[in-house]
Amino acid sequence: MDLTARLSDGTRVAVSEPPALDPELCARLFGALRRASQRSKAEQYVHSLLALPGRKTLRNIATQFDGAAAQQSVHHFISTSPWEWMPIRHALARQVQRTLAPEAWVIKPTAIPKVGSHSIGVDQQYLPRLGQTFNGQHALGAWLASDRSAVPVDWRLQLTGRWLEDDPLRRRAGIPDDETAGTLEAGIRNSVAQVVLPGGMPAAPVVVDVDGIDAVALARHLSAMGLAYLVRLDPQAQLRLDRAKLPKFSDRARTAGELVASMTRFRHRVNPGGDLTTAVAIPVVASPGAWAGGMLLVGEWSDVAADMRLWLTTADPPPLSTLLRLARLSSVVARDFGDISEGVGMTDFVGRSFPGWHRHITLSSVAHLVAVQVRGAANRASPRAAG
Repeated sequence: MDLTARLSDGTRVAVSEPPALDPELCARLFGALRRASQRSKAEQYVHSLLALPGRKTLRNIATQFDGAAAQQSVHHFISTSPWEWMPIRHALARQVQRTLAPEAWVIKPTAIPKVGSHSIGVDQQYLPRLGQTFNGQHALGAWLASDRSAVPVDWRLQLTGRWLEDDPLRRRAGIPDDETAGTLEAGIRNSVAQVVLPGGMPAAPVVVDVDGIDAVALARHLSAMGLAYLVRLDPQAQLRLDRAKLPKFSDRARTAGELVASMTRFRHRVNPGGDLTTAVAIPVVASPGAWAGGMLLVGEWSDVAADMRLWLTTADPPPLSTLLRLARLSSVVARDFGDISEGVGMTDFVGRSFPGWHRHITLSSVAHLVAVQVRGAANRASPRAAG
């Protein structure tokens, strides 16, 4: 690929050659692979994702491997070879924590349009935020992010009934028996349980920017896990003011949007990242019949973007400016997905194999980390960055 790096002033600079992979990095990330041949193929696969122009299909990647049977070998390595991807994801998370000082986990959905219906997970998918249906895959990504960069660490492919209820199709795709049609909240909880919590890494807040979820139920779950959280909230969600902290106000149930609009005395002007922002922080509890734990409802809108965003966070949060900085990490994820992820093949897997999709996107995430490191080196070396 033609790697580019976005400098701190927004300028793009070209990186003429794909980076050589650091042997120490490869040893850390691929050490769980039992055979030397698997570790070598993983390293070569990542290098191909960085070096190839255009789409990173298995056929195209195989052109970077030696031997007459390269295409068959690459297909077997990704689609049918029995190596596990979760140990690589755990090692990737530890490496990002070690080298990039992320501020939070960001969990965000990704829509991957596809032509036809062949590739794993492809179906008619509805996007609540856009109010549109598209043909393609719907995945949840868990990213480690700071205000400088974001790296994907875990992926969950949301499968529809078309893939789960057709037994022959399910067997051909290699979908495990324990893979069921779950809600988006279930996918988020699985990422938290399998990637965010394990590994002995320092605790970091979890920022969830996902439409169509029960934000209150998810906030309850994250709180029970002992995690700091910031969960995007639908304006129509029903909440009540926390009378323990606001005894002079009515506690009748109202929508979150109504509460934020009406509680003008709680508004603040803050500047978390360069643009002046109006924010509201209101102690709330869930509507009757739901979780009674205390939370803080945060609403924010900037002078340059009138759209209000609503979040739920813990009742004992960090300063408001810190919360808003964490909320902005979702835009860093969106930026780096467009700038880097798509260029290293994150959306290019074609085929029915469920394990193949997970292995490909795991190695694409490793390639994403390498590209982030290239961009960081370009920023440090740039006279503009130094000035």
